[in-house]
Amino acid sequence: MHQTSSRLLRMTEDDRPFTRDFKDLFSTLMVSLPLSTHRLRFKSYPFTFTSEEAINNLGSLKFSQSNRMPDPKDPSRIVTTTTTTTFSMAKEMARSVCQRFMDARFIEVADGKPVPVFPLKGCLWQLTPKGINVLDRFCQKNGINQEHVLKLLHSPLNTMKLVILERDVKTDKVSGDKTTVEVIFRRFAGPQPNIKSSVMVSDNDSLSEYSDGLTGVKMAEVRKIYDKVVKNSFSGKAAVDWLLDCCTTVERSETYEILSNFVHYGLIESAFEDRVYIQQNPKATDFQPTKNAVYVFTERGKRVAGWIEGAPPATDRTLNGEGTNGTTARGKLEKGSRDTRETNTTRLTAILNDPALRLLFREFLREIVCEENLSFYCDVVEFKKTVDNLDTKKPDMVRETLASAYGLYNAFLAPGSPCELNIDSTLRQDMASRMTMAVAKDEDSMYANLREVANLFERARAQVFKLMAADSVPKFIRTARYMEVAGDIQDDERQGTRQRAI
Repeated sequence: MHQTSSRLLRMTEDDRPFTRDFKDLFSTLMVSLPLSTHRLRFKSYPFTFTSEEAINNLGSLKFSQSNRMPDPKDPSRIVTTTTTTTFSMAKEMARSVCQRFMDARFIEVADGKPVPVFPLKGCLWQLTPKGINVLDRFCQKNGINQEHVLKLLHSPLNTMKLVILERDVKTDKVSGDKTTVEVIFRRFAGPQPNIKSSVMVSDNDSLSEYSDGLTGVKMAEVRKIYDKVVKNSFSGKAAVDWLLDCCTTVERSETYEILSNFVHYGLIESAFEDRVYIQQNPKATDFQPTKNAVYVFTERGKRVAGWIEGAPPATDRTLNGEGTNGTTARGKLEKGSRDTRETNTTRLTAILNDPALRLLFREFLREIVCEENLSFYCDVVEFKKTVDNLDTKKPDMVRETLASAYGLYNAFLAPGSPCELNIDSTLRQDMASRMTMAVAKDEDSMYANLREVANLFERARAQVFKLMAADSVPKFIRTARYMEVAGDIQDDERQGTRQRAI
């Protein structure tokens, strides 16, 4: 049984590919490449590829997922379902896509000599730690086990702990609310200041120090600007570099927006503006992404980062767990952890609806090795919206959506799938029966089958929700990270209530 679709990249309003599709395309390309050892100027570079290899493979790129399972009607018979997704593009378009991969810091020149434009030939490339992490997550979800890919993923090069940014499902924009910005900021700052002895070291272009994603932005201990001495400062370029290398940002403009929010929420402030850049870009008054623009952490930023202690202002008090009545957020949450399952259900709903809490919850689930529950839940929400808004007069779209259904099934629900979920046997049997019959020749039957599959996914999503509420949420709400962010959200809500009352 085989399902085939030709994939079109979804584009945002500002004419860039949706991040998820973009990462899937990148990972599919990497899996298709041999990623072998190349020699360049008497030196060997493992897990590399050439410009020509990348562009040629993008010209006709295929990704297949297969799953073998017993026929529900006849267990002695094995049914194999295969989903093949095809990307196709002209050579110049392929070069443009590779340029985007380079700009997103998924790949870099192997010999360390940067090039401004991805060339059609004559250049050797390797994956960055960020690119390896993106590929690793893709392979885990889709059960990729090609030997050459696994060698890379199991090598010492796989070091990055990326910040997975939460995005709006419709627009693909990064969430910019105050609490989410502060979660990103804590990682940006690092557990302690990353201070360098000289400006030359702090402002150099070497990014190897960010290979794990846990080290904060590089700062110069002392920086002289004309007759002014600035301590513990960083350049606008250094800030952009950190966000590009350690987060799931895909273009520089996203980092500008995040850093402008750091300024807006009082976490960093300008020590020296790049007035030339402002003249050329009049809207860049909050943040300039250049080496000449210099920034420092504010007192509030240092408290949010956890660098300093002491009594914070009233607006920050709950960051340290203190409520308005003198009780601690920790005490409230410990008491709440003894509440009924309904309370945990309510908490999970709040977590899923809040970008900052959802980001932290995802990182927590990754640490306890059950991130697949949240991934499946979010994927089904998006899939259901796609099905509900599907134009049945476009059979290609129906076919592509059905192909994505097989992708979800093979990743999370099929027996032996790479991220197999814990759902009850009755639902698993119903799902297996339906998926073996979902492919249909006529358009009406295909859409009817798609609706039935969507309903089964909804049943599975409900079971996964109950599992997370009963098992993961009670553990998550006891973590210090949750207490900090939940307290901050409560404080913001109280401030909003007071302002509305005034």
